[in-house]
Amino acid sequence: MGGKTDEVKGRIKEAAGALTGNDKLRQEGQTDQAVGKVKQVVQKAVDNVRKAGDAVADKAKEAAKKN
Repeated sequence: MGGKTDEVKGRIKEAAGALTGNDKLRQEGQTDQAVGKVKQVVQKAVDNVRKAGDAVADKAKEAAKKN
């Protein structure tokens, strides 16, 4: 699952747990939300590293063409 999906699923679980008085379900929801947020941060970092790597590769190709 994606990070955003986990976060939404966690919000639903937390709300359901709060409505029913089920502390375990509420805590699972909070955990799912935290996991979702972490996944989003990691994916953003991976995307940034990938973009930086692509930029370096493009510069290397340009430099190779000049030589």
